[in-house]
Amino acid sequence: MSKALSDVLREWMPHQRWFGGKGREWADVTEDGFFLSRSEPVLSVHRVRVTYADGGGETYLVPLSWRAHPDEELSSAFVGAVPAKGADGEDRENYCYDAMRDRDSTPPWLAHLVSASTVGPMHFHPAGAATIPEGVPGDVVSTEQSNTSLVYGQDAIFKLFRRLEPGLNPDVEIGEALRRTDNPYIAPLLGYIEIDEDGAEPATAAMLQTFVRGASDGWRLATASVRDLYAEGDLHADEVGGDFAADSERLGSATASVHADLARVLDTEPADREWFAATARAMTDRLESALAVVPQLEEHLAGLRAIYTAVADSPEEVVRQRVHGDFHLGQVLRTATGWVVLDFEGEPARPLAERRQLDSPLRDIAGMLRSFDYAARHMLVEQPDDSQRAYRAQEWAVRNRGAFCAGYSAASGIDPCGDSPLLRAFEADKAVYECVYEARNRPNWLMIPLQSLTRLAAGAG
Repeated sequence: MSKALSDVLREWMPHQRWFGGKGREWADVTEDGFFLSRSEPVLSVHRVRVTYADGGGETYLVPLSWRAHPDEELSSAFVGAVPAKGADGEDRENYCYDAMRDRDSTPPWLAHLVSASTVGPMHFHPAGAATIPEGVPGDVVSTEQSNTSLVYGQDAIFKLFRRLEPGLNPDVEIGEALRRTDNPYIAPLLGYIEIDEDGAEPATAAMLQTFVRGASDGWRLATASVRDLYAEGDLHADEVGGDFAADSERLGSATASVHADLARVLDTEPADREWFAATARAMTDRLESALAVVPQLEEHLAGLRAIYTAVADSPEEVVRQRVHGDFHLGQVLRTATGWVVLDFEGEPARPLAERRQLDSPLRDIAGMLRSFDYAARHMLVEQPDDSQRAYRAQEWAVRNRGAFCAGYSAASGIDPCGDSPLLRAFEADKAVYECVYEARNRPNWLMIPLQSLTRLAAGAG
């Protein structure tokens, strides 16, 4: 079956949202699999190794459910038909489906976690005395991109890491560390799954967390506040019923708490001069690469290079530690009792070893400040020449950036948004990254990060 299945996967995988090699020509593909459940439907798990014509390769995790006959209700999850021999020796076909979208094939993941099973190369690790639900199906979360998640009832959410890399995923590593602190601003880890990888360190295949009930996404709340402000032509941001500043301040406090606990339970290290110099070099290199994609960056080139040079010469005292690594309003949920921070895996496109490196908490601060700018200005894309709306967007961004920093400062005793060359550089570096992303994916949104770079390169606050 292996060759036939490899051919089916070659056709199917490039169309999946989580596949990172879109547009690259495949040189070869191989797969090896094992059965996780032989009940109906049969559930198999496959490591699919893709080699690209331009060099390099990736390994993806693909769970499949198998049926003897086509299932019309699963047509959207259909992967392909694979030739097989029946018990009577007759030729027939087995029909395989994306098991993460087949509810009948989802209960075994949690059953194996409860039992702390080892199945083939896959090892299941429940977390401490965690209560893991059993016997309930999981419903796929349609908004996932680089990974695929299932929600089990109202108790747990299961995340499958599609692209496999040797080593413990930061989301699991940090989740396990913070679970021991009883930090109130995280969703506790319930367990995780590893898979052996050809003699290398095992890769993290999946994790299970407590599901946050009745929560609202930070990005949706923030952008709703911006819409309220735009709708009130004669009111200031602090006068509108949907003012978000109190939430921003509480988010700053929650962020400080998470950073403090990460520093308490995981490694820390003072940043030396070489780290500052290396950070500045990396930012400069990214800028030079971005120029080829976004020529409009040329007008900001001198200012940005000056920002990065200031980092290399910065006298700041920085303690490096584990951080979130990809912090923005889409990574936080607001509940009735406060904020919850999610997804500590960092930027999925970066190699896992880089994502596990110690960094400055200011990188997370910069990410959230950039997110406030995006929330404030996303509706300007529709009316780029509306000066009144642009003024109100700036007012909202300044108010909420300030509130976030005030909350962080009150909780930590550290003003994260003072006159820090490193923070300014992190913001600029993030905006350069955003420029490249928007130029490639949403050209009409490019104005948002470019306007921010005008502010940053000019030395404004």
